[in-house]
Amino acid sequence: MTSPATRLSTPKALLRLLDFARPVLPRLALGALSALVAAVIALMIPIVLEWVVGGPIASGETTAVVWGAVAVLGLGLLEAVMVYLRRWLVLAPATYVEYDIRRTFYDRLQHLPVAFHDRWQSGQLLSRMMQDISLIRRWLAFGLILLVVNALTVLIGAVLLFQWHWALALVFVASGIPLWIQGFLFEREYGTLTRLSQDQQGDLATSVEESVHGIRVLKAFGRGTHALRRFTRQAETLRDTEMRKAGSIARVDFWLVFMPELAFAASLVMGIWLASLGQIGVHQLFAYFAMATILRWPIESIGFLFAFMMDARTATDRVFEVFDAHNAITDPEHPVELADPRGRLTFEGVHFRYQDAGAAEPDLLDGIDLDVQPGETMALVGLTGSGKTTLTTLPTRLYDVTGGRVAIDGVDVRELRLVDLRRIITTAFEDATLFSASVRDNVLLGRDDLDPGSPEAHAVLREALAVAQAGFVDDLPDGVDTMIGEEGLSLSGGQRQRLALARAVAARPAVIVMDDPLSALDVDTEERVQTELRRVLAGTTTLIVAHRPSTVALADRVALLEGGRITAVGTHAELMASSSHYRSVISSFEREEAEERAWRADLNPTSELDIISAKGEEGAR
Repeated sequence: MTSPATRLSTPKALLRLLDFARPVLPRLALGALSALVAAVIALMIPIVLEWVVGGPIASGETTAVVWGAVAVLGLGLLEAVMVYLRRWLVLAPATYVEYDIRRTFYDRLQHLPVAFHDRWQSGQLLSRMMQDISLIRRWLAFGLILLVVNALTVLIGAVLLFQWHWALALVFVASGIPLWIQGFLFEREYGTLTRLSQDQQGDLATSVEESVHGIRVLKAFGRGTHALRRFTRQAETLRDTEMRKAGSIARVDFWLVFMPELAFAASLVMGIWLASLGQIGVHQLFAYFAMATILRWPIESIGFLFAFMMDARTATDRVFEVFDAHNAITDPEHPVELADPRGRLTFEGVHFRYQDAGAAEPDLLDGIDLDVQPGETMALVGLTGSGKTTLTTLPTRLYDVTGGRVAIDGVDVRELRLVDLRRIITTAFEDATLFSASVRDNVLLGRDDLDPGSPEAHAVLREALAVAQAGFVDDLPDGVDTMIGEEGLSLSGGQRQRLALARAVAARPAVIVMDDPLSALDVDTEERVQTELRRVLAGTTTLIVAHRPSTVALADRVALLEGGRITAVGTHAELMASSSHYRSVISSFEREEAEERAWRADLNPTSELDIISAKGEEGAR
């Protein structure tokens, strides 16, 4: 966020758009020139009218009056052509700038670290991506050009007024002094309100997004009315802010309308008095008021255009807050290349804490040392809160270690390009996220080296689906070409997890890190998946967070995580014999598995739990 102490002035803030607008500046400049020419043509009409009233009409020359009317008509047509030309020149370039900003914004979101997305609400990002960038485009195509042209029109018109009488011109110029004062006050108030409003719109978008994504939960718990009350409070707050903005605009509009009217009245009185003294002719007075009338729209539009500029300035600030966000997870200046990775994964003295953790808070990972050999399957077990999930985010640099290092084949992962690292190491998460695309596209997401329609891609797809026991896709309406709804919510939790696992398998990584990716599967299906994984990924190094004894039993070795430290490493049998804490963790796994089996077999959970508990106590003795 931009702090008040470092807040840029409005011109400097808007100049940050120059890099995006530079390719289209010639057309924008020509559009502004067309608008200015149209304004100057409009200012020529009072001069023609002065000649018509003072000459042909005063002398009764009918033919000359007709030529005067033709001249006014010609000027009007030429003005219309210039207005059309202005629109034609600026609309396409402005949409190009909008496209470029939006594409850059999306690319920036993809490259910013997960820590950034942890802090930012998705609705705030969405409102910046859609509303703020669209507002910038409208301002470039309309607001900026008209603000500059209308200000120049008022300046040129005010100078032209002096040709008829200096006193009348001074009345007009003096009426602008209160407008400048009000404009200064308006900028300070409206700038604060428009920022508040756009932030509140982002909060409102977040509420809508959360409600839509969580609609099943809201319906299941009957909390729709509660969600509506919360949304209503936010909407009312936004409405109040918008009303304050409208009040601010109304106050400046009052002065923008009142002062020209006052100037008209004063000019009329002074003009009649000057005409009675013979210091100004009737035709000159007529031309003066015609010119002043033409200048009314540019003057009255200043308030609206100024408010538009403040909205655009706030939108620019909000967009560049994302552009300016610090990204510590970037490619190294001199990357190392691993031509043929073997898959040895090493954690050496790894410490980690989240960026917003206070200095007094202990590290979540406090000196992790772990060596997973090429082709080995290592199970990671521990109680809730021990740091298992956090550990799985470090190999692919979703987060960076705050101490120590993670290495692949002896090379610090921070010395590899991110795209190379994430081809070598793939992660399968417990929370399976799918995209609004076909089953094929979701599973082959990590294989940009394959043509989706090629026989090789089809073979990889089928093998990955078989490993993940995802044969259910053949029963979908269009098989592997079936479009999955938003986030895959049309599928069950187990189906989503199997497709997410198939995606990880299809990537054919040297190392696969799995954060309990089979938690939604029943025990029997998980065992079949594990068997297939060991067959297909025989040469792949696997680090898997385990929550079931069956998963632990399939691992070559097990690492016990306790309080952010690895306290024991060995085979399942070795740890059962040597670690009481490990036996306690496994016992809790067995109780959970027994409950699931008993529920599925429609047995009495209590009796089976007693058996498992007794076995656990016997093993402990």
